[in-house]
Amino acid sequence: MKAKRKVTLSVLAAAAAVTLTLGSATTGNAESAGPSHGRTPTIVLVHGAWADASSWAAVTERLQDRGFTVKAPPNTLRGVATDSANLRAYLETLTGPVVLAGHSYGGFVISNAATGIKNIKSLVFIDAFIPAEGETAGELSAAEPGSALAVPDPSTVFDTVPIPGSDGDADLYVKQNLFPQIFAGGVPRNKAAVLAAGQRPLAASTLDEPSGKPAWKKIPSWALIGTEDQVIPPAEQRFMTARAGSRTVSVKAPHLSMVSDPDAVTDVIIRAVRND
Repeated sequence: MKAKRKVTLSVLAAAAAVTLTLGSATTGNAESAGPSHGRTPTIVLVHGAWADASSWAAVTERLQDRGFTVKAPPNTLRGVATDSANLRAYLETLTGPVVLAGHSYGGFVISNAATGIKNIKSLVFIDAFIPAEGETAGELSAAEPGSALAVPDPSTVFDTVPIPGSDGDADLYVKQNLFPQIFAGGVPRNKAAVLAAGQRPLAASTLDEPSGKPAWKKIPSWALIGTEDQVIPPAEQRFMTARAGSRTVSVKAPHLSMVSDPDAVTDVIIRAVRND
């Protein structure tokens, strides 16, 4: 593991290791793929910071068209322990096998929430953090150069709103004029602007909250890295996916790869369902 890396305010990190070329990993396989024989897993999709479940909409539609049961519960974005406990409570209501996918900060949440739950069959990290125990989102996002959110002065990228009764914590919003180029390069600008307007904030304290015991040490994982990610540097994603032993695909996509390239993301999730 790399030496401890220090941070300033920033966010998000995520996916890659044994890089598969997209030629055999995108739409061709995904379009013919459907539920395998036996008990088909429920697919649970967890969004990241500055997003909501609608960020998964195109992937959800593709998976449902192939016959899968998909659930996309809200991620409360209040802190690693709180968000993970909320997701864990939700997961414990589900019966049968589950494939659990997380985008961005959602990788933190699924890594913590899935620990010890026996019916979680696989994890999928989409441009996501894959933290080890004790690591923080701030630490990981600044571990390699290239994150547009890892800046000396956070006020240049974030608008802050005090959280009432929180003893000094604040909600962080990415400045709307910066959101499209940072998160959604290549996505039509009007669509990126809509995403920026509807972003859900992350509590600032989340960035310094350490992760717990990671589920990926015992549950097999798959990953997708967007090579044009300006939130979580691809180099850091490759480090994390290699450490986790994730079966990894790299695609030319921004941080919001499930918006810009939902076919590739869908394919990776189906690979996790089928243990390919």
